[in-house]
Amino acid sequence: MEFAAAGFPVTGFDIDRWKVDLLKEGKSYIKHVDIAPLHGRKVNFTATTDFSKLSDMECILICVPTPLNKNREPDMTYVFNTTKAIAQYLRRGQLVILESTTYPGTTDDDMRAILEESGLKAGTDFYLAFSPEREDPNNKDFNLKTVPKVVGGYTKDCLGAAKALYDTVVDRTVPVSSTRAAEATKLLENIYRSVNIALVNELKVLFDRMDIDVWEVIEAAKTKPFGFQAFYPGPGLGGHCIPIDPFYLTWKAREYDFSTRFIELAGEINTQMPYYVVQKTMEALNEKGKSLKGSRLLILGVSYKPDIDDDRESPAFAIMELFQREGAILDYSDPYIPRLKKSRKFDFNKASVKLAPKTLKEYDGVVIVTNHSAFDYKLIEKHAQLIVDTRNALKARGIVSKKTFRA
Repeated sequence: MEFAAAGFPVTGFDIDRWKVDLLKEGKSYIKHVDIAPLHGRKVNFTATTDFSKLSDMECILICVPTPLNKNREPDMTYVFNTTKAIAQYLRRGQLVILESTTYPGTTDDDMRAILEESGLKAGTDFYLAFSPEREDPNNKDFNLKTVPKVVGGYTKDCLGAAKALYDTVVDRTVPVSSTRAAEATKLLENIYRSVNIALVNELKVLFDRMDIDVWEVIEAAKTKPFGFQAFYPGPGLGGHCIPIDPFYLTWKAREYDFSTRFIELAGEINTQMPYYVVQKTMEALNEKGKSLKGSRLLILGVSYKPDIDDDRESPAFAIMELFQREGAILDYSDPYIPRLKKSRKFDFNKASVKLAPKTLKEYDGVVIVTNHSAFDYKLIEKHAQLIVDTRNALKARGIVSKKTFRA
């Protein structure tokens, strides 16, 4: 949309006809991406499922998922299939940029080999570059224009072409020496978050045994004006980046006979947090003389972070599966996700429950997994029989209750 707003003719390509039709109608299929500002302006934007039109493009940006398979190894299906589609219509002078997070070497080695099956050579006949997406959904302070754009090229000319393109829509580009350096930059950013979140998650479990409030400790620690950056614990990692990206590097590291023990330990700690939430819920119910088996529980929030409609890799699903395994009866409430869609891992087939005094009283307990600002926490505290708070949502709002248990 930034390129369209800047005056470029833009075409969006997708295999999903529903998404294409929505975009052609001037509608966004992602709630936190608002394209309304483009309405009424003379923008040259369209969308299509016809990949033969790739030959008409000057610049091609690849923004497709890079998930993990069931063995927690990179699933490059989307990147490689998209690259193969581009190779069919590749022509001289085109610029191809990968933005999907991936392991170092993807652009130079894997993608280049596929694209060069066209008979054209990267750096000579076409330009090839990597520039990682840097997005924080629903962050009002930063957007595509204001966040510096890291760019790496297969050759200096490739870097120059990619930088020239992004310079038209972002305030600052950050050129690096290679596509590998750019790919590694994105991984470092996300691994940094993963290991620091793992640290505070581990401290949360320890401090709970010591009867210390980890949230209070973090708030006190962050008053230090140097040498400390606050990270916050939670019920597990979520989103399409932080839970996944570190394992792209750990997988690639094996090629170099290297074990990334620190990164993998962080992943192990974060993956265990849903089990901790279930255990704490079980203990809370026991204090009320109830068993987890047969208890009715309401999960509050299933998106992976507050105030968005993205539930990819949300820890809520692992928590719900564990609860069901223990015999609990579940419902959920999320103002951003009216119904749970079937995914590769989970199929709950449930619709969101509207919060009301009578509804809250019907459940043996509510578990706050995502602290949406739209939730009425005073209503929840007043009418819920028991509250398991994984996000410090109540105390952060000055609500102190004997019915609340930290998890």
